[in-house]
Amino acid sequence: MSNLSVFIVEDDPMVLEVNKGFLDKMNGFQLVGESTNGREAYENIIAKKPNLILLDMFLPDMTGMELFLKLRAERIPSDIIMITAARDAQTVQEALRLGAIDYLIKPFRFDRFEKALQQYKDSAKKLLTTNTFKQEDIDQWLGIQYETTELPKGLNDITMKQILDYLMTDRAPITSEQLAQNVGMARVTVRKYLDFLATKGSVHINLKYGTVGRPTKYYSIK
Repeated sequence: MSNLSVFIVEDDPMVLEVNKGFLDKMNGFQLVGESTNGREAYENIIAKKPNLILLDMFLPDMTGMELFLKLRAERIPSDIIMITAARDAQTVQEALRLGAIDYLIKPFRFDRFEKALQQYKDSAKKLLTTNTFKQEDIDQWLGIQYETTELPKGLNDITMKQILDYLMTDRAPITSEQLAQNVGMARVTVRKYLDFLATKGSVHINLKYGTVGRPTKYYSIK
């Protein structure tokens, strides 16, 4: 994949130079234009259609949000990272709702800038070179991570799902013998799964003491 094209919209000359310097340190990106006001930025972006726009909120002739809306109305296929001093909740929420892929609050360090662009590059590479997507691809793009637990030898996913489904359906604490009867499995089998879930912190064990003998274990989903 060739370098990703970047357009910077920033009205402060000093900040503009800092952003350009940061971008120059990054591999895989090419600056294709810059503007210090919204009108000029709009015209240049329409013509160049960069992959990525680094957009300030405060411009002399319009707000960054107004420019954002104008570009979205034209369906310009550019992703946008907001780089601004605006930190009020309404502005942040509106930018994210419109589809900003990141939001950097000034002043920021190079490592935060680098992280934002590197994450974008990693995701864009897959988006630009893949025709169909798996759920894992979309989750990666959205930054969604799931904890995966490898089952030990002797346990399998199907049985684990049956036990978890029942525990989540019936929230009342239950013994391994009661659960085994309800799911139609051997008590020793169910006990193995429950003990494994307990070590992972997925189920809670309550001990109920009788008049004699060992206490009875009651299991419930956390």
